[in-house]
Amino acid sequence: MKQALLVEPRHIVLQEVAQPNAGDLKEHEVLLRILRIGICGSEIHSYRGSHPATFYPVVQGHEYSAEVIATGSAVTVVRAGDLATARPQLVCGQCNPCRRGQYNVCEHLRVQAFQADGAAQEYFVVTDDRVVRILEGITPDAGAMTEPVAVGAHATQRAGDLTGKNVVVSGAGTIGNMVAQFALARHARKVLITDISDYRLEVARACGIIHTLNVSCTPLEEYVHEFFGDEGYQVAFEVAGVESSIRSLMASIEKGGRIVVVAVFGKDPALSMFHLGEHELELIGTMMYCHEDFEGALRAIAQGKIRLEPLMSKHFPFEQFDEAYRYIEANPMSSMKILIDVAE
Repeated sequence: MKQALLVEPRHIVLQEVAQPNAGDLKEHEVLLRILRIGICGSEIHSYRGSHPATFYPVVQGHEYSAEVIATGSAVTVVRAGDLATARPQLVCGQCNPCRRGQYNVCEHLRVQAFQADGAAQEYFVVTDDRVVRILEGITPDAGAMTEPVAVGAHATQRAGDLTGKNVVVSGAGTIGNMVAQFALARHARKVLITDISDYRLEVARACGIIHTLNVSCTPLEEYVHEFFGDEGYQVAFEVAGVESSIRSLMASIEKGGRIVVVAVFGKDPALSMFHLGEHELELIGTMMYCHEDFEGALRAIAQGKIRLEPLMSKHFPFEQFDEAYRYIEANPMSSMKILIDVAE
């Protein structure tokens, strides 16, 4: 079978490797035929050599939809013929975070496509504890976006109850868009999404996020009072991954506010710890998702609470895996979700 291997930054090769055999499955394993792969922003960092935790060489691909080909004897969550996807987290199950249910921050966490091989190949074997059946009515394209939707589900849960609160999302890429859509679905009062790309903000509006701001034209600090009035805003999500973004959020959120840091920063930002303390801000991390976030993501897609079509920028055949990355490099402001067609 064909496999796409990221040998080193900016160097992807297609190679032939042995295909998994259904007869070799262990009792809790599932054999998948990969249909679609979504290229993630973090994988773009890996491609560029700027991701802080990518081990080379590595098979990428952790956002995907697939057809179940065969299952081990003990598998009950899916059956042959189902559409499915799976979490890419490989965890130890023994450390303190795992034992208390926070396996997404396992002390020995490995993520497929970064520290372990992912699904950028024609067939892929996963264990049933990570598999989720894609619900009826969800297309393979939308199913391949379950993973980023789950990121939005988990990040907004980290912020606590959003009902009646005003929210700013800094960064209108795919993940920022998902966070903003989930904030609206979780009954935030007003949600403002910001970016420096008019195209990304246009896509946000097409997804139902009607309040947008291009911060290269009007700084957030100047616009906050105009938009929110005396109410201000209480919750922010940093999804841009640049120092100016998080500093702007810290400067403009009301005292006692909560900022959830979603983005992966290529370079650590310089922040005022005095300002953080003097304003009693809460700076919160969020790491990927748990299984219930995957399930919630699929329910939200099936119920129409999350819109995905405006985010799908372009499809590439599997044979053009490297060309897809070069397209993203050449069109950074107009590339949202690029999908790789592995099979029909």
